[in-house]
Order: sequence, then structure tokens, then C-alpha cells
Amino acid sequence: MVMDGDVPVVESGGATDFAYGDKDNYLPAKVSRTLHDGDQVKLGGVTLTAHKTPGHTRGCTTWTMVTQQKGVDRNVVIVGGWSPNPGFRLVDKPGQLASYPGIAADFAHTFDVLRALPCDIFLGAHGAYFNMLPKLTRSATEGPSVWIDPEGYKRSIAEKQKSYEAELAKQKAG
Repeated sequence: MVMDGDVPVVESGGATDFAYGDKDNYLPAKVSRTLHDGDQVKLGGVTLTAHKTPGHTRGCTTWTMVTQQKGVDRNVVIVGGWSPNPGFRLVDKPGQLASYPGIAADFAHTFDVLRALPCDIFLGAHGAYFNMLPKLTRSATEGPSVWIDPEGYKRSIAEKQKSYEAELAKQKAG
């Protein structure tokens, strides 16, 4: 299952990736289900909702789900990606187009989506997104409450958006 914007990349084995198509190829895979924003995936007793948060890739996906902790519903957000990798071109320049048409608008949309998602437990595609290692260390003595981090989620979004906007301004200035 892959979000609509990333299906061609997965099925080409990475060859059509806007940033790494000539570098990081892998065996092509047939996508059996194309996901769209808001689609749900059920795994056992868990329902995950896919949110299209493009920019990092055209079909970057942030997942949400609800879990219970001591009988209390907790909103979980698993961020897929929220920043441009080094070398991403966010704006067109003479002789050099943006990495893909609409990438800057996609990132703006992503930050709008992320800010709107209710979050109690903040996770991500990379442990650094949500301070995984420090939380793992703390959880040994403090227990599972270390994973409840809505303020860390909001702070991380604000930091990543500020960093993105600085890069966008830098590229616009040329």
C-alpha cells in the first residue's frame, strides 16, 4: 500500500524519484493498493488513517491512530516526513526548475495538515523526529507517560516549519 503520489516511484524501483532516481534504485514493486488522503488501513484491531503530507516525497504519508492508555483514548501521530532533504530545489530559477512542480505548495499544505492533527503520542519515520532515544532512556524509570508529548509535537512542527521557510526564503533570494 502506497500513497498515490509515490506509486510511480515504488513501481519503478526508485528510478522516477525526483531527487534520487539516478542513485538509490531498488527492485520495482507492484503496488496492490493505492492510498489516498484519509484512507484507512486496518491491521488486526488497529485502524490507521493515512494523511497525505507531500514535499519530502510526492506521496509522503503521515499516519494517525487512536490507542488506549489506562482506559484513556490517545491520539497517535506518526510523521512521515516534513523537511526538504539537502539538494531539494523549492523554487524555479533560470535554467533550473524546482525539484517538482508545486513542491513549495506541498510543504505548506503538509504543515497545515500536521498542525491540524490532534496528537498525544508523537512518533515518526525517524527516531530523531520525536526524540526516541532520550524517551526510551527515560521510560525505564518514568514509565510510558514519557511518550505523551503533545507539546513536543507542536514545538517540532514549528521548528521544522521555521527551518523550511528559511530555506525557501534563501532559495527565493537566490
